Amino acid sequence: MTTMAVKKYPERTLERTELDRLCLNTLRTLAIDAVERANSGHPGMPMGAAAMGYVLWTRFLRHNPLNPSWPGRDRFVLSAGHGSMLLYALLYLTGYDLTLDELKRFRQLGSRTPGHPEKGHTPGVETTTGPLGQGFANGVGMAMAAKHIAARFGRDDFDLFDCRVFGIVSDGDLMEGVSSEAASLAGHLGLGNIVYLYDDNHVTIDGGTDLTFSEDVGKRFEAYGWHTEAVQNGNDLSALHAALSRACAERERPSLIRVRTHIGFGSPNRQDSSQAHGKALGKEETTLTKRNYGWPTEPDFYVPEEALSEFRACVERGAKLESAWRERFAHYQQKFPDLARQYEAELKQELPQDWDKELPVFSPAEALATRQAAAKAMGAIGQRVTNLFGGAADLGESTLTEIKNGGHFARGKFAGQNIHFGVREHAMCAALNGVALFGGLIPFGASFLVFTDYCRPAIRLAAIMRLHVIYVFTHDSIGLGEDGPTHQPVEHLASLRAIPGLTVIRPADANEAVEAWRVAINHRSGPVLLALSRQSLPTIDRTKNAPASGLARGAYVLSETAGRKSEIILLATGSEVHLALAAKEQLEGEGIGARVVSMPSFELFEAQPESYRQSVLPKEVARRIAVEAGSPQSWYRWVGTDGEIVGMTTFGASAPYQELMKYFNFTAEHVVARARKLLSS
Repeated sequence: MTTMAVKKYPERTLERTELDRLCLNTLRTLAIDAVERANSGHPGMPMGAAAMGYVLWTRFLRHNPLNPSWPGRDRFVLSAGHGSMLLYALLYLTGYDLTLDELKRFRQLGSRTPGHPEKGHTPGVETTTGPLGQGFANGVGMAMAAKHIAARFGRDDFDLFDCRVFGIVSDGDLMEGVSSEAASLAGHLGLGNIVYLYDDNHVTIDGGTDLTFSEDVGKRFEAYGWHTEAVQNGNDLSALHAALSRACAERERPSLIRVRTHIGFGSPNRQDSSQAHGKALGKEETTLTKRNYGWPTEPDFYVPEEALSEFRACVERGAKLESAWRERFAHYQQKFPDLARQYEAELKQELPQDWDKELPVFSPAEALATRQAAAKAMGAIGQRVTNLFGGAADLGESTLTEIKNGGHFARGKFAGQNIHFGVREHAMCAALNGVALFGGLIPFGASFLVFTDYCRPAIRLAAIMRLHVIYVFTHDSIGLGEDGPTHQPVEHLASLRAIPGLTVIRPADANEAVEAWRVAINHRSGPVLLALSRQSLPTIDRTKNAPASGLARGAYVLSETAGRKSEIILLATGSEVHLALAAKEQLEGEGIGARVVSMPSFELFEAQPESYRQSVLPKEVARRIAVEAGSPQSWYRWVGTDGEIVGMTTFGASAPYQELMKYFNFTAEHVVARARKLLSS
């Protein structure tokens, strides 16, 4: 636990109502001053939502400012991430390791107060938000993780794992489709540990919400199966307290509290205006607003001692909450030592001994799709790595991602490892981020590779946060066949490889698929995406070629002409590796030395030492051909100016996959012809 000196503050000298007003205006003016100094940001939301933050953080949220990672804490998600100064002000005032000077450096390079909340950058920030709707869905994933861990480890009367997920969401969050997907799933599952406050301020950037948003949000969420409350005055602390109390008492349904607020509250000329949304108030309006609050206009970033003392009471309260939790956990350890050890090991991301002992090895006699081989590997892992937790977006039978005997995660049956996400790819991936953020679990999600189009914002955020999330996306090329161009992912590998921090792996055969899962479990520094084939592929004879363990280095020399210098290198991934091997044999028959490089992961290869990369792709062999049934853009770095790419420059077509491969020139004969031409140029 982090240790910090706790400063003593004067005894309260103000009446409760006056103290509350002082605390609220401290929150508001800190946000105003930070945005004003940066000349950038969103002051209006913190000004209007200050009461929500104040009541929640000082009276309901179970947190310890001196130890932001205490596992027994509640989680708070500011899905309306543009209002980040509300969160930063709360973190500073309640005693987290965030100084007033950092608030003064809001949105500046290297500060701990960036423009939107960033996980790992600021203590106490649980998730990176900004793209609207993502935080909403992250919170659903956090709630799912909490329910699952409580069902697995909760015993007797030990109240150790019963935490809640609180959040503040905005009109924009509720307009984005991902929140609708996530809300529907949360209601279906009965996630009663979610309590969201909806900042209903009637304003978006373009103007009033009546331009585009006239639905009855309360009725919509009731239809989703949520408990709903309404607070008509967002500054009514008693009403907020009562609504939060009722929401916390509701254990069978997630809760949404609609709170009518006023953006830019207290600003004489900006309140209830989009002008308070995305720009500083300006010096004159700042002065008018502070006078309206009865606040001194100088100095800026003024924090009254009485207000700071009230907020800093969270330090003592949080320390007591954690101490009581740890005392209960000590009793739990005595009564259930094996469970306690397992829980702590999973929190530390420790894998069971010999977790990969039963991973299958496939012989050359077996031809199977890499999705099938990956399924067998995942099945073996799931029996030993019991914190593997996830599922598919209504495609379990196609992606083959169900953990055998793992049970199904469902309302009232939260111990199951397998989640049915329904046809909700975006919510699935955003919820997986929440599961990873909660801690203790290894989340996975599955769909067809083409549907990463629906998942990209969540995948991108997983990469930004460096989360250990595993994506299993099958039907990886035109090789899926008859479903046609709408389902054939032509451009997707290139676009996914463009996401910094995402490791994409496209294995060539069954044994590479097994190694891909081994890498995915071990790779803790960011998300991993497995791109797997629908069609069966030959299993490469490893007695004649390099072992599949080379996959861990991203690319390796699979095969090379014996006793002859290589004149050309054939690079390939996935199903096209077999074409490269066949082309190599034909070239050898013509007296041409060739090297075949299996390159399942650009990212893993890039992470290798330069000496290794040179050993696989020596500079002196400039004639290179890359073969992949996808867009060619990402290959140019590896083939260079003297190389060529056999790829897809159009969309696919509907036909049996064997016909498609011939039609689009993915044949050994075509690769050989291109090699001859390249060598003669």
